[in-house]
Amino acid sequence: MSESTRTALRVCPLCEATCGLTLTIEGTRVTGARGDRDDVFSHGFICPKGASFGELDADPDRLTRPLVRKDGELQEASWDEAFDAVAQGLRPLIEEHGPGALGVVLGNPNVHTMAGALYPPVLLQSLGVRNLFTASTLDQMPKHVSSGLLFGDAFAIPVPDLDRTDHLLLIGANPLDSNGSLATAGDFPGKLKALKKRGGTLTVIDPRRTRTAQLADRHLAVRPGTDGLLLAAVAHVLFEEGLVALGSLESYVEGVSQVREAVAGFSPEDVTRACDVSVEDIRALARELAAAPTAAVYGRVGSSTVEFGTLTNWLVDVLNILTGNLDRPGGALFPLSATDKAPRPAAPGRGFALGRWRSRVGGHPEAKGELPCAALAEEIDTPGEGRIRAAIVIAANPVLSAPDGDRLDKALASLDFMVSVDPYLNETARHAHVVLPPPPPAQSAHFDFAFNALAVRNQVRYSRPAVPLEDGRLDESEILARLILAATGMHGLAPETVDAMVIERSLGKAVDDEHARVHGRDPKELAEQLTGDTGPERRLDMMLRLGPYGDGFGANPDGLCLDKVLAHPHGIDLGPLEPRIPQLLKTRSGRIELLPEPIAADLPRLARSLDRDADSLVLVGRRHLRSNNSWMHNIRTLQGGSNRCTLQIHPEDATRLGLADGAAVRIKGDGGEVEAPVEITDAVRTGVVSLPHGWGHNRPGTRMSLAEATPGVNVNQLLDGSRLDPLSGTAVLNGVPVQLSALT
Repeated sequence: MSESTRTALRVCPLCEATCGLTLTIEGTRVTGARGDRDDVFSHGFICPKGASFGELDADPDRLTRPLVRKDGELQEASWDEAFDAVAQGLRPLIEEHGPGALGVVLGNPNVHTMAGALYPPVLLQSLGVRNLFTASTLDQMPKHVSSGLLFGDAFAIPVPDLDRTDHLLLIGANPLDSNGSLATAGDFPGKLKALKKRGGTLTVIDPRRTRTAQLADRHLAVRPGTDGLLLAAVAHVLFEEGLVALGSLESYVEGVSQVREAVAGFSPEDVTRACDVSVEDIRALARELAAAPTAAVYGRVGSSTVEFGTLTNWLVDVLNILTGNLDRPGGALFPLSATDKAPRPAAPGRGFALGRWRSRVGGHPEAKGELPCAALAEEIDTPGEGRIRAAIVIAANPVLSAPDGDRLDKALASLDFMVSVDPYLNETARHAHVVLPPPPPAQSAHFDFAFNALAVRNQVRYSRPAVPLEDGRLDESEILARLILAATGMHGLAPETVDAMVIERSLGKAVDDEHARVHGRDPKELAEQLTGDTGPERRLDMMLRLGPYGDGFGANPDGLCLDKVLAHPHGIDLGPLEPRIPQLLKTRSGRIELLPEPIAADLPRLARSLDRDADSLVLVGRRHLRSNNSWMHNIRTLQGGSNRCTLQIHPEDATRLGLADGAAVRIKGDGGEVEAPVEITDAVRTGVVSLPHGWGHNRPGTRMSLAEATPGVNVNQLLDGSRLDPLSGTAVLNGVPVQLSALT
C-alpha cells in the first residue's frame, strides 16, 4: 500500500442490510471496498452492491453543480443562484395559494442517508404539508398501517429474531437477493443458512422459486395476491385444532374471540382453490408453526404490494400472536435503537387513526400522514382549487416507480415550479426548475436512523465522511437546511439555524417530560454540553444522550454519547432484542387490539375474493441482487448476470402462447403496454409472469448514459393507478392481470 493509500470505515448505504465496509482510498478516490470483519453487526459480509461502492461514488454522470432552468433549459449555476431561484419560485406560490399548493415526494434513498432522515420532517412540519407522497405507498405502508392498528404506533414493527428462531416463515420475501427489508440484518443469507444448520425450519411462500425458496424446507408457490386468504386459513386451523397459545401475551391482548369468528369462513377447504395450495399443506403449515419451540412469521414486498396488503400484514402478526411468538426471543420482537425514545411506564396512548384528511381528487384517505403516490399525477393535472402547483422531490423517481409514469411525466412538466434533490438528472428530475445534487457517499457522514430501528440485533454505528467534501460541493445536510429556509420564508439565514432550532425545541420538550432523565434541567445548559463538528452531529449527540442507552447528559455516565460512538469505529453491540410489551403499546386500551375496526370492515372484501375466477395470467415483480429500484442501473459492475429486464414465464404458458425464449413479447395491462424479451423458466409457477421494477431509462433529457444504453421497460406503465389497497393507499404492483402477445 502506497503512502497516499489509506483505509476508512463506512456503513454501506446501498440497501437495508447496513453492512460495515472497509474502503481503500487513494488520495480522495475510493478504489476498493471489502467487508469489515470487525463490524459488530455484519461481521465482514458484503454483497455486489457494497463492493461497487467506489464505482458508484465516482460515477461520472453524477451531478457536481446545481442546475437552474433558464430559457427552458437546465444550466449549471452557483449554489447561491440555485437557492435564490428556489426562494423566488417556491415561496410566492405558497404565500398566494397556501401549503396545499405544494406536494412533497420522498424516495426510499432518503432513509439511506443521515440528512434524508433529519431534515425532511422539519420541512414538512414547518410548512404544514398534507400533500405528502413517499415510496412507502409503493412498498411498505400496509405494515405501518397494520402495526398502527394493532399496537397504536405505525413504527412499532416487529422483526424476526433470525439468530434464535427455530422456524421462519417468509411470505413474499427474497432476502438472498434483497438482503432483507423491514428487517435489517447484516448477512441475512448467512442467518438463513445458520438456521438450517442448527436444525431449524425455513418455509417460503412465493409464486417464484427464488434463491431463497430454493433454500427452503417447504416452498408453497401460492397464486399471487392470495397470501391473505392463505394466512387466514392458517389462523382458522390454529383455532379449529386448539393450537392457539398466547403465552406471556395473554393479559395484553384483546379481541381473540372476535378474530376466531372473523376467520371462521376461511377454512383450508374454503381457500384452497383460490390460493392453489393444497388443504394438506395449509394444515401442515399451521401445525408446524404451533409446534415449533419458537417461530417467526415475516412478510415483505410481495405481501404488501397486493390487493389485500394491509390484511395480509395484519395476519402476519396475528399468527405471531396466536402462536405466542410475538415479543419473545426466537419469535418476532421489537428493536430498540440508540436514538429511539427512552422507555417509559406502560400507559394507554392516543392510538392510530386513518383518514384524518383525504386527497382532493380521488378522496383517498391519508395513512401515516401520507397520500397514495399513485394519486400524485391526478393531484397535479386535475384543475380546481387546491391543485398541486409546485413540488419538492427529494431522492425520488416516481416517473419510474409509481403507476402510469406517462401521465405523471406530463403532470410534472406542467408544474409552475419544481425542486429536485438528486445526484442524477433522471426521469423525474429532468422536469425540475432547480436540481440540487448531494455529494457522493464517501464525502458524507452516515447514521442509520430508520434501519437501526428495524435491526434484528440492537447496535449503534456512525461513519464520518471517508474523504473531504470536494470544492464546489455542499454537504447534503446544508442543502436540505437551505432548502427549508428558502421554502419557509427564511432565505438567507445561516443553515445552522435549522439545527439550532431543532435542538432548542427538542431539549425544551425533554426537560418538560416528567419521565425523562433530564426533567427540570436547563435546556441551554444541556445544549452547551453537545459535541460534534456539525449541526447534524450535534443533533445525533442529543438523540443518543436522550435515548434508551444514553448518558442522560450525565445521569448515566456509562451511557452513550457521540464521543463514545466515535471511539468505537466498528460499532457498539447493544445486545439481542428483548421483549418490550406492554411499554411500547400506544393503543387507547393500552393492549394489543387484535381486531381493529378498519380491519374488521375490510375482511368481507377478502371473503368475496374466494368466489372470484382466477385470471389466466398475472404479473409479479422481482428483486435483483445487483440492483435497488431505479437508482443503481448506471453502474457497470452491477450490470449483467440476472440483473436484466426480461419477462419470465413458465414453459407451459410459453408453449400455450407460442412464445420463444429471447423473443420479444407485448405485455398489456390496465394502464398501457410495454415490450420485453421473453425468458422461459420454471422458476415461476404457471399462470404467473415476472418483470422487474425500476427500469425504463429511455426518456429524453436525462443524463444516465449507462442506464440509457440498456434501458429496459417500465413495468409500472402497465398500471393506471386505480388498483390500491384501500386501507393503506398502497399501489397494487403484484398479482395484476396482464395479456401477452408475441411480436412478429
